[in-house]
Order: sequence, then structure tokens, then C-alpha cells
Amino acid sequence: MTGQPHTEAVPDTRELADVPAVEVISRAAVMLMSSAAEKLGLSEEDPSSSPHRDLDEARRVITALAGLITSSLEYLGPHAGPLRDGLQALQRAFRESSADPDDPGMGPGEKLTGPVY
Repeated sequence: MTGQPHTEAVPDTRELADVPAVEVISRAAVMLMSSAAEKLGLSEEDPSSSPHRDLDEARRVITALAGLITSSLEYLGPHAGPLRDGLQALQRAFRESSADPDDPGMGPGEKLTGPVY
């Protein structure tokens, strides 16, 4: 050993300060969407038998996603449509998964987005 610090090849990474806000928001939205889909059991052929299914947790994540997308619409540009479509698909999947569905406008995130049918 020479006393020199060991340096490893570091994959190309960007400082968070260098990442555009729209990309940070979009990545956060995709993470929330993925979490909601898992908690709804959508990764399984039969969602109702998924060991990860947890509608209470799904409600929380979908509501957080609705808040993020709704508050960021003006900044999302062309990303807004697909993110809103994904959110609505999750809201509909939640309603379909519920044994006692919420009234329109009362489902996860619907106070922020309006009713999803």
C-alpha cells in the first residue's frame, strides 16, 4: 500500500443539483406509481392473491401521487398527460379492487383530481 486513497471507477452519475426539476418530479411519480401498482397486487396474474396487496397502503401512495402530479402540472409539459393517465388507471384499479368502493370523488387522491369513474 502506498497510502493513496483507493479510487474505484464510478458509473456516470449526476449531481442532484444538475438534474432538471421535471426529471426529479417524473422519477418520483414513477416510483409512487410502481409502489401503488404493487400494493394493488397488479404485478400478479390474480391481484387478489398477491402477498403484497395492501389497499390501505395503496390509498396513501395514490393520494401522494395525486398531490405530486396535481401540484406539478404546470411544470410537467409533455410528461403531464401520461402521468395523469397512469394516476387515473391506478385510481380505477383501486376502485375495482375495493370490496366496498368509495363514492365518486372520495377515492384515493380524488379530492385533488376530481372524481374518477
